[in-house]
Amino acid sequence: MASLEADRQRARGRPPTSSSTRPAARPTVRARVPLRQLLRVASVACGIQFGWALQLSLLTPYVQELGIPHKWASIIWLCGPLSGLLVQPLVGHMSDRCSSKFGRRRPFIVAGAVSIVVSVLIIGHSADIGWLFGDRGSYRPRAIVAFVFGFWILDVANNMTQGPCRALLADLTGKDHRRTRVANAYFSLFMAVGNVLGFATGSYSGWFKILPFTMTAACDVDCANLKSAFFIDIIFIAITTYLSVLAAKEVPLGSCDRSTPVYGEGSEQPGGQAEETFLWELFGTFRYFSGTIWIILSVTALNWIGWFPFLLFDTDWMGREIYGGQPNEGGNYNAGVRMGAFGLMLNSVVLGFTSLLMEKLSSKRGAGFVWGVSNIIMALCFLSMLILSYVANHMDYIGHDLPPDSIVIAALVIFAILGVPLAITYSVPYALISTRIESLGLGQGLSMGILNLAIVIPQIVVSVGSGPWDQLFGGGNSPALAVAGVAALASGLMAILAIPRSSSQKPRALP
Repeated sequence: MASLEADRQRARGRPPTSSSTRPAARPTVRARVPLRQLLRVASVACGIQFGWALQLSLLTPYVQELGIPHKWASIIWLCGPLSGLLVQPLVGHMSDRCSSKFGRRRPFIVAGAVSIVVSVLIIGHSADIGWLFGDRGSYRPRAIVAFVFGFWILDVANNMTQGPCRALLADLTGKDHRRTRVANAYFSLFMAVGNVLGFATGSYSGWFKILPFTMTAACDVDCANLKSAFFIDIIFIAITTYLSVLAAKEVPLGSCDRSTPVYGEGSEQPGGQAEETFLWELFGTFRYFSGTIWIILSVTALNWIGWFPFLLFDTDWMGREIYGGQPNEGGNYNAGVRMGAFGLMLNSVVLGFTSLLMEKLSSKRGAGFVWGVSNIIMALCFLSMLILSYVANHMDYIGHDLPPDSIVIAALVIFAILGVPLAITYSVPYALISTRIESLGLGQGLSMGILNLAIVIPQIVVSVGSGPWDQLFGGGNSPALAVAGVAALASGLMAILAIPRSSSQKPRALP
């Protein structure tokens, strides 16, 4: 009879629910978790995003100052997508089955936060480490090795922390789609707050005066500012992680709730076979996806082909193409990088306000439509950046003076407007995939990992190709931004035309 029932469910296009194939059951959680509790749980996003903002604003210029050419700078960012390709799905899979007395998600959040602290200490001291092992001059290979090692750990740690936190929010909201959207909007709001604080920290050039011990024989003013900013990041990640894990009231997953596809209930699997089971389950779930889920994943992939060149080269674009500078050649480049960080801070302010309006926008027009329109806005902004680069390069200030105020203001306005689509990117796809995968019975940790695959695979493509692609057209960032604009436009049209509106739900008052 069990076999017959499994066959019937396969015929309906749904995964069988027998005990031998059923994914991890979600533990019973308390109904209607208060919104203030969801707000505190989501606060860890502020600490994570503070460090991410420092990465985006300072690390691409910094790695070029260590001696890596611009065309290879994007390869450094390959660490993140490669680590995220398996780390986040694996962490999601493990957290779905974690039976710790502290809960399923919180142990991974804490472990990720500790790893972030270790990694930023390595990155901040990479020049000192290189000096200790013999680096001298403008090209510092040992410092680069230390930097890349710390950068790799940082991206693994970000994936280890962010995925379980989103899964925890989905656990707490259960099947209430509206509250799931609200929880993801909270997460997006705290990402905006972290961005504002991180980019403000990155745009300030006087941290070395406040923390003078950061300057050493190997670490000049710019390096000391970077090191100081990461010390501040450690404080933020410690505070927000404490608030988040303290607020979450998880019900521990007992051994009777664990899914054991090969062995019997409560049995332990050898490490190698457990990994094989994970990979089988991860890729085996694809065949149960509806067309809508595949569309969401496709839009997400195109969306991130659009976002990643901007996130990778935003401050570098400001330093090179608006301020006309080069790394380690005069002050224009560093002035442009700091102005770019200020522009990203404005971007984050807009992102925060947009997050507050997310639920109202999605409920009125549909999440897919809102997502599509935001992607078209994103494409228009990238087109505006290309036009602005062309105008700036044909003005006579390049190479000997600072850009006119009108050019700088136009660039800052573009950065600020991009906060609208970025807020929607940080929220809507996660809410859409969470509510639609719910019906398949998959754990929320694994579902976040699956969505992450649609994010990191495009990032790998961009990391490998953007530097050589830019160099093919004479250097600069415009070729990568042109590809980003086309991808953003395609994702916008696909979201508007192909993602159906969610089934209407009766509005309920949120306490």
